[in-house]
Amino acid sequence: MIASRQEYRLYLAADLASHGLSRWRFGDAFRNPEVRFQRLLRRLEYLENCRRDPLGRCLAAVVRLRYKRLSILLGFTFPRNAFGPGLSIAHYGSIVVNGNARIGRNCRIHSDVNIGEANGGAPTIGDNVYIGPGAKIFGRIAVGNGVAIGANAVVNRDIPSGVTVGGIPAKVISQRGSQELIIDGCAAAGIDAAPTDRRVYAA
Repeated sequence: MIASRQEYRLYLAADLASHGLSRWRFGDAFRNPEVRFQRLLRRLEYLENCRRDPLGRCLAAVVRLRYKRLSILLGFTFPRNAFGPGLSIAHYGSIVVNGNARIGRNCRIHSDVNIGEANGGAPTIGDNVYIGPGAKIFGRIAVGNGVAIGANAVVNRDIPSGVTVGGIPAKVISQRGSQELIIDGCAAAGIDAAPTDRRVYAA
């Protein structure tokens, strides 16, 4: 959760690095609409979390409108303050994330993914998790660090760290994990390796 202007800048840098970008250049908004969306998301998180002054509230209202319009255009439903730094949205298309879900740093997420609520709870997902196209993750479950979730997998139970899962319902199909599927944007941005918060992930 962005709690200061310094953290806002770090989130922006980590998100860019997770896409393999070192800086935001003129024209990138047209070439990379997913990154443009992420930058609006981070700006809105910063304004809503940190700017309580009248100007900050006015800026938040403007950014909120732009964010909503781009969300509809790209097919994204993303809550604020759900994703840690280093988020990488692979490409636009339907992605729906429940407002009670919590996802760690360096998440790589593809299209047609649904992270949803079931039986009164939503998932907690660790750091460095790859979520393949069409995956569905729901319920009060914990997904560990370094997990790779295969395309079209349905995850409705806890997943240990450092594995690859696939199938319906998802089960462990490999011990390789996500290390070859993500970019550690946080490390590239100089964010230390300490957990982003006090959530406890599956061991």
